[in-house]
Amino acid sequence: MSQLNEETMLHLDNQVCFALYSATNAMIRAYRPMLKALDLTYPQYLTMLVFWQQDEISVKVLGEQLHLDSGTLTPLLKRLELKGLIRRDRSKDDERARILCLTAAGVALKEQAKAVPLNMFCQAGLPKEELLMMKASCEALLNNLTD
Repeated sequence: MSQLNEETMLHLDNQVCFALYSATNAMIRAYRPMLKALDLTYPQYLTMLVFWQQDEISVKVLGEQLHLDSGTLTPLLKRLELKGLIRRDRSKDDERARILCLTAAGVALKEQAKAVPLNMFCQAGLPKEELLMMKASCEALLNNLTD
């Protein structure tokens, strides 16, 4: 980042937000061919990552983990259900609540997706330590901005 002063503060190349935005867009574009082979969009892939860690989950908890509101999450979940990857069941404890579960097809997709993280690591072309520091910095920034 160049020397910041009142004159250069509003230059695009001095904006951290633009660097993050550009890197995020490039990362999503890099994921696209791999996810196309899985018939998933990037948000669907992130959602499936949560399911592959925890088979049954409430819509509320899933939204908290993905940092998505129900208005964004509901259509995404409906599409995953139409693909046969998840089921949306009523909770036994509270029939107003939905419990989300992986189907057999959702479990099977995990095997096909196992190569994605390593492929992305190779495409990033950065040392593992640098990527881990970048991840930690992004998580700290997220925590600071959402507290």
